[in-house]
Amino acid sequence: MLSAYPAIFYKEENGYSVVFPDLNYLATDGETLEQALAMSVDCLAGYLYSAKLDKEEVPTPSDLKAIDPLKVASELDTEAGEYFVNIVTVDVDEYAKVHFNKSIKKTLSIPEWLNREALDKGINFSQVLQEALVAKLRSL
Repeated sequence: MLSAYPAIFYKEENGYSVVFPDLNYLATDGETLEQALAMSVDCLAGYLYSAKLDKEEVPTPSDLKAIDPLKVASELDTEAGEYFVNIVTVDVDEYAKVHFNKSIKKTLSIPEWLNREALDKGINFSQVLQEALVAKLRSL
């Protein structure tokens, strides 16, 4: 499911700072606009993913027009030079599959004949187990 939150991008001397006013002023930055955009997606995904794991409620996103970059800068006790407000979107579940979920090693037992046959056929045990688990989870 796609999540979307407004973010303020402040141009600074050494790049961009990005602030999510709805998420307790969650912030990140980047040396270039492209890097700041990528970091904003990563930052938002990390926040929402952690909240989901911790079963915390997240605030409803504000309307883009309700965001006041000058007020936010004042509350953060910083100057607001050039800035713009943009919606940052991320599919947290898909992002987590690629960026947050590391592989772990599992030990399992199978009959010797099955092991021999699978090895002869060049079957990747990890891939087969992952595919079977995903299929099983989808059927539940």
